[in-house]
Amino acid sequence: MARTVAALPKGTRISDHVTLGVLTTTVPAALIDAVLADTGRGSLRQRRLPARLVVYYVMALALYAQASYGEVLRCLLEGVRWLCLGGVLEVATKSSITKARRRLGPAPLAELYRRVARPLAEPGLPGGFYRGLRLVSLDGTTIDLPDTPDLETRFGRPGSSRGHSAFPQLRLLALAETGTHAVFAAAFDGYATAETTLARRLLDQLRPGMLCLADRGFVGFDLWSAARATGADLLWRLRTNLVLPCETALPDGSYLSRLYASPTHRRRRDGGILVRVIEYRLDGVPGAEPLYRLVTTRLDPTTAPAAEMAALYHERWEAETLFAEIKVTLPGRRLMLRSRRVDLAEQEVFGLLLVHFALRRLMVQASQAVGGDPDTLSFVHTVRVVRRHLPLHAAFSPSAPAADAGGGAPRDPRRPRRAQPRTP
Repeated sequence: MARTVAALPKGTRISDHVTLGVLTTTVPAALIDAVLADTGRGSLRQRRLPARLVVYYVMALALYAQASYGEVLRCLLEGVRWLCLGGVLEVATKSSITKARRRLGPAPLAELYRRVARPLAEPGLPGGFYRGLRLVSLDGTTIDLPDTPDLETRFGRPGSSRGHSAFPQLRLLALAETGTHAVFAAAFDGYATAETTLARRLLDQLRPGMLCLADRGFVGFDLWSAARATGADLLWRLRTNLVLPCETALPDGSYLSRLYASPTHRRRRDGGILVRVIEYRLDGVPGAEPLYRLVTTRLDPTTAPAAEMAALYHERWEAETLFAEIKVTLPGRRLMLRSRRVDLAEQEVFGLLLVHFALRRLMVQASQAVGGDPDTLSFVHTVRVVRRHLPLHAAFSPSAPAADAGGGAPRDPRRPRRAQPRTP
């Protein structure tokens, strides 16, 4: 059956909300200049590819994953043609682009993502909250890399039944808002790095008032203790071999138990953490497992009934959808990073995360304008609209002239311009 693309009600199109360009709206020029100054990566002299332009270029690589380096730059420069004094901006060679990206490095993109990414759901957003708690998911994936010695040494590659896989891979762990698919924190490392190790780098992004969903494999005494200490509530799935015997049965069929650091601690009843266990089955569902077990910090069944928590846990699968957006929908086919150097690959990952966040922010804003649900919008359609509008609405200067330091509106390209020197 053909999939029907949902749209905003009353004839409103998401293209109506694209004005100054999704990249420059989410990542304004003034913020980039501040980050470049803080990271020491600003252009020290006049260049064909100034640092600010290169930042936007790295993000544009994610929007135009199937285009060559030169074509991406040519498309991007269409948005700054108004700066030309009667001439035509030159498109740099591939080697010049690579050198400019190496000068920039991954640090500015990583810092930009840290400053920009945040939860987007406002109270009342459909699917964004459960009894006042913001729903977030902790989940991971892998991303293919070009087959180069440097990338293999840094990130490694998974094994296979006949040796090793065709490409190196990095492991990415994301902390995402369930209702908006906004990835507001992420960490990545080599393929051999465990998701539980990466999770420790993201726990400081959990806050009181959040309810964090996670699949089996994360539950362990140390990680659970650290996540619980953030003040956030947790609803994680249990491994089948993890023993949590019933200590107190509750009216809704769930029960209280204790999580211990080791079997020895359990035998001695030493230092256990009180948790609530919820068990349920999905009868009549093809492929369903015989028994599902969840563990949560929500101990009171009157404020978090077992049936509601069981249904709520399956919202975690929204994380799989957002990974499909990042790895398939946005690039147009299965994602493989194009960068063949370690520093540029890391830079490209943060550019990809910034673009996905910018697109999701745009969708949330468009849905809020008419009181809709972001899930009713098509991510595919959003990507296509932004690709079409980027050359027309990219309102940024390639360098950082004094008049633009505050990120003001651009001059009307139809008016004659008085020649003025640009600062490096």
